[in-house]
Amino acid sequence: MKQFFKMFFASMLAIIITSVVLFFIIVGIIVGATKSVTEEPTPNVSGNAVLVIDINRTIHEQSANNSLAALSSGSSFTPGLYDLTTAIDFAKGDDHIKGILLKIEGSPSGWATMQQLRSALKDFKTSKKFIYAYAEDITQKAYYVANVADGVYLNPVGSFELKGLASQIPFFKGTLDMLGVEPEIFYAGKFKSATEPFRAYNMSEPNKQQIREYQNDIWNNFLQAATEKTGAPTDTIHSWAVNGSIQFPSDALNKHLIDGALYWDEVEQLLRKKLDKKEDEKINYLEMDDYAVYVKSKRNVDNNKIAVLFAEGDIIDGESDNENQIASKTIVEEIRKIRKNKKVKAVVLRVNSGGGSALASEVILRELKLLHAEKPLIVSMGDVAASGGYYITCSADSVFALPNTITGSIGVFTMLFNTQNLWKNKLGITFDEVKNSDYADFPSVMRPLTASESQKMQASVDTIYETFKNRVAGARHRSMDYIDSIAQGRVWTGEDALAIGLVDGLGDLNRAIASASRKAKIKNYQVVTYPEPVDEFEMILKRLKNAGTSESVMKMMMQKDFQEEYGLIKKIHSLCRMNGKTMMKIPFDPTFGK
Repeated sequence: MKQFFKMFFASMLAIIITSVVLFFIIVGIIVGATKSVTEEPTPNVSGNAVLVIDINRTIHEQSANNSLAALSSGSSFTPGLYDLTTAIDFAKGDDHIKGILLKIEGSPSGWATMQQLRSALKDFKTSKKFIYAYAEDITQKAYYVANVADGVYLNPVGSFELKGLASQIPFFKGTLDMLGVEPEIFYAGKFKSATEPFRAYNMSEPNKQQIREYQNDIWNNFLQAATEKTGAPTDTIHSWAVNGSIQFPSDALNKHLIDGALYWDEVEQLLRKKLDKKEDEKINYLEMDDYAVYVKSKRNVDNNKIAVLFAEGDIIDGESDNENQIASKTIVEEIRKIRKNKKVKAVVLRVNSGGGSALASEVILRELKLLHAEKPLIVSMGDVAASGGYYITCSADSVFALPNTITGSIGVFTMLFNTQNLWKNKLGITFDEVKNSDYADFPSVMRPLTASESQKMQASVDTIYETFKNRVAGARHRSMDYIDSIAQGRVWTGEDALAIGLVDGLGDLNRAIASASRKAKIKNYQVVTYPEPVDEFEMILKRLKNAGTSESVMKMMMQKDFQEEYGLIKKIHSLCRMNGKTMMKIPFDPTFGK
């Protein structure tokens, strides 16, 4: 019977996997046929439309296509931050658009992304068109964007979050102790805390200090935004958070944080009045996904191009198998395309990365230097441009950050895991070997490092750290001693980075594009983006090709149904992949809070 169930479940799994593969093949054929007929059809935009912007999903830097939408009524285009803010700007002068409706329950995007979106919405209000925001629950990060609206409305039995900011980091040292795994860690910079989860049980004081300071900067920006809405002093709003004063929608309404505790049908009635519609008349809602396609079709075409190169995600060696990675081989190919394109007169590198492989960062920087020798290069920082993400900015003419950007983290580390005790004490397995030189098996996870090997590892880290500081000193025209004083792996916000000279100015991607046009001495130009928007379905097929089918299906299921757990697994997998490699990586996730 036991053997029967074993065979039964194995057969069921095979059937499921085969069905999934066949489904993707059939859908691929259908989608291929659909794509051959049309690419991103331009939607019909009619008058008296309310533009709907949903901030409850992650807003990436780069736009994405979705061929699977051809099988449904959904949009085949998901705008990235640039296309999103460009569409908002276009809507200011579009007579079809009467106002904007924000869906604002929560946002997994970073604070700098929210800051840039908020700035675009504030600019939209100069058109005298309305912005309304509605949610059944409002989180702090969503409110940071929503409070720019003329009317912020919350369900009468919903919740309003005002509690302050917190950063939580998981520590694995206790787990490694239980398993008998000994981490052997080497780092340069007293603030370089990326390895702390493996060598300590809690945060070091320098790490707490840097987190506390950048949290305070972001919180102060949040308080200032709330002050613009409520008229209350920032100290007063902070006291509401500290004392837990906002518990119910009525509390938020009494403090003027929101403009009404209303149900959705009541908000729709307000919209009808704003649009001069009758009580039962249908409102013409226009989704941003569709409108962004329409706006793209209206953009000016010019022989002079300014290229925006998106660099988002972990910096890794080789080719990318994920749309949110900066793979050295993949991005180098894009940089070379841009360099060889004679119509591209200037380049903006848009960085949203906490870094990664030191070698990949150097490979990318080398190619950017070759590009810069021929064309102006400006850097625009997103949510984070730290460690390796800062390293690749070191060949630019100018660097711009947003106040809420996380940057700096100029430091280096590497680590190995000695699993000898795990194999011996937990599994009863021992290893023996014959070698003809002392370093023949170096580095090895089957034994501890010798004193000589440890010295070599630390010397390698120190050398690359010196190279990092030297790159920054040359780019920022500062002395090595000064760069060392602001390096040490320390993280800074964009505001602090400007004060200490790590960036040249505060501003969003549009400011960087304007700077690039001035540097190239061109007034009329067309903005083109690299790489091409990824197709989500094609990316799924690529993953199925590069990995085992069952593994790919399991990953997709985990990503959809267990997002937080999958995120933690990805972090652990990413850190394990660092084993033995020299890394330039930020120690934490800067998109804390929702």
